Amino acid sequence: MQKITPFLWFNGQLEEAMTFYTSIFPNSKVGKIHRYGAGGGVVTATFELEEQQFMALNGGPQFTFSPAISLFVDCETQEEVDELWDKLSAGGEKDQCGWLRDKFGVSWQIIPAALGEMLRDHDPARSRRVMDAMLQMQKIDIQGLKRAYEGV
Repeated sequence: MQKITPFLWFNGQLEEAMTFYTSIFPNSKVGKIHRYGAGGGVVTATFELEEQQFMALNGGPQFTFSPAISLFVDCETQEEVDELWDKLSAGGEKDQCGWLRDKFGVSWQIIPAALGEMLRDHDPARSRRVMDAMLQMQKIDIQGLKRAYEGV
């Protein structure tokens, strides 16, 4: 087990959320599930998404998710950004700068690696243009970032 594991609190939706997430990310699997009695609802469960372990609890309505904590997904291609954005935002809310909230209320950042590379450019004018372009986007568009980077 990894030293630090994200722990997610759901209000009766743990099994649905776990099934949803593991269906989206290719290197994923359901782990241990603890149920209320034989055939009862899920109390706690573990699962992996891209080799990252998660623990989850059906804890009730006392707590909800907040964008103050989000899951950052590092994407290599626009196709990966598009696919994850579409799947994770289905039934949820799309926000600015690559952020979305899924149908369970969990916040995600779907970010192409190219964004970080351009923002770290030694030319402050280039990185500023990229930042300005990103601030106008919901889903991150790599070609739009590249146009801003080149000053086109």
